[in-house]
Amino acid sequence: MSAPRVLIVDDHALAREGLRAILNSADLSVVGEATSGEEAVAMANKLVPDVVLLDIRLGPGIDGLEVAARLKANSPQIRVLMVTLHDRPEYVRAALAAGASGYVLKDSSLEEIRAAVDQVLAGQIAIPSGLLARALKRPSDIIPEKTLLARLTSRELEVLALVAKGQTNKSIGRELAISPATVKVHVERIISKLGVSDRTEAAVLAVRAGPVDDQAS
Repeated sequence: MSAPRVLIVDDHALAREGLRAILNSADLSVVGEATSGEEAVAMANKLVPDVVLLDIRLGPGIDGLEVAARLKANSPQIRVLMVTLHDRPEYVRAALAAGASGYVLKDSSLEEIRAAVDQVLAGQIAIPSGLLARALKRPSDIIPEKTLLARLTSRELEVLALVAKGQTNKSIGRELAISPATVKVHVERIISKLGVSDRTEAAVLAVRAGPVDDQAS
């Protein structure tokens, strides 16, 4: 039986070197290393690894959350394990919403990282219990709504304002002169960035934050 194939994605050489050493000692095969989000997507599409170890922050270009979403859309069989310095609960929620199977911190022990890789390969969710407990809290209990909305683009704020008014993707598309499919993509990104579970929660968060139209201007 061949060793599971792993792609490492991190823009820091030292981090990649450390992860490579951990994986090699665990009888896992590192088939590639990417330093940017775009490179990660291209390499994953070409190599089709069993699991991708992925940082959230990747410098210029698309971030790790967007990479995870694209990988799950293109190759849903690939397991994604976020390996990052960031222990913010909203990042955990966003990673899971993007399709990641696990989330571990870079300061975890060798055994913890190896165990997380084994768990996601087995089809399980791998998140430290303390971080998972914090992630399960409501977003508004952790960070102000307006701060969350600041992560959205102007177009996403426009879409969210209409979602908060109860409009469908079709009616939003007509109002903004874009296709319903494009609206759907925007809504999915809004849900991911806000760390909520669906458009209803996104709408509630928007209402609590105040007039979204004003923030989009």
